Amino acid sequence: MGEPHPIPSGQLDRRGLLFILSSPSGAGKTTLSRMLLAKDEDIKLSVSVTTRAPRPGEVDGVHYHFVSNEKFDAMVEEDDFYEWAHVFDHRYGTPKGLIRTALKEGQDFLFDIDWQGTQQLYQKDQQDVVSVFILPPSLDELRRRLEARAQDSDAVIDDRMDRARAEISHWAEYDYVVINDDVDECFDRVREVLDAERMRRTRQTGLIPFVRELMA
Repeated sequence: MGEPHPIPSGQLDRRGLLFILSSPSGAGKTTLSRMLLAKDEDIKLSVSVTTRAPRPGEVDGVHYHFVSNEKFDAMVEEDDFYEWAHVFDHRYGTPKGLIRTALKEGQDFLFDIDWQGTQQLYQKDQQDVVSVFILPPSLDELRRRLEARAQDSDAVIDDRMDRARAEISHWAEYDYVVINDDVDECFDRVREVLDAERMRRTRQTGLIPFVRELMA
């Protein structure tokens, strides 16, 4: 028998993933996204392309990629968006080329998007998408959280609840579903999903050369 091969000291090379968190308003996806970005240095928020002008303090390439209408038109023509949409007289899109290059280098991206954006992203890049839907423990609790914000009128909250029911109806379209009864426990479950998906055999591009060396 030959000499035993050492276990690699670092992680094997792997392909990155597109990690989606979705939920109805008030169910916790924004809080969970912030926690994940703060505690996991290997994932970063997807930076959108936009045609609007930078606001004070915004940095190109950090908050958004700011482009002209002509440049945005060219990117649409070249099919360089996973998805894009009009929002208040401006356009926003998720740049395909920049993200795909980074995915090959093992970078993970976080998407805080709704079910429609999830469908568009999945249609464009099915192999790299991992989607998680966050459910509230009950609709009564969801309403209580919305009312606790003290930011909206009863009419606005009623509208948000109607939209929440519509969004929840798409839960079965996601890879994973997690109930956010306690935010810390929910975050732990989301991290478990992310860690497991990073270990998926098909994403670990460094496995083939490692196993070949192991068996030599």
